[in-house]
Amino acid sequence: MVRSERPFRVDALVVLPDHLHAVWTLPEGEADFSSRWRAIKSRFSKSLVLDGPVWQRRFWEHTLKDEASYRRHVDYVHLNPVKHGLVNRARDWPYSTFHRHVERGVYSLDWMGEAGK
Repeated sequence: MVRSERPFRVDALVVLPDHLHAVWTLPEGEADFSSRWRAIKSRFSKSLVLDGPVWQRRFWEHTLKDEASYRRHVDYVHLNPVKHGLVNRARDWPYSTFHRHVERGVYSLDWMGEAGK
């Protein structure tokens, strides 16, 4: 498992049909996102039998400087399925850490209500 070899904490994650978003915390003093993504992509791809590539060649990373930026990015991750019109409420998308955040009391189950209302 990649996290046992290259530790990081998954703070927020959402998997969508054509992309994903993640907020990670790396160990103090580390900033090597690339090797972690490379290992994740490689192991995932090798576990499948496919005719072509699964992943985009690139990714975008942002170092979050403060708690407000962190909170905005975690919220963005969890609202992404609503933003893309896949569901009307964050709670309706099963491929996300949203429900983990509800269990921890970070969000209520009806957080942000329903899209378009």
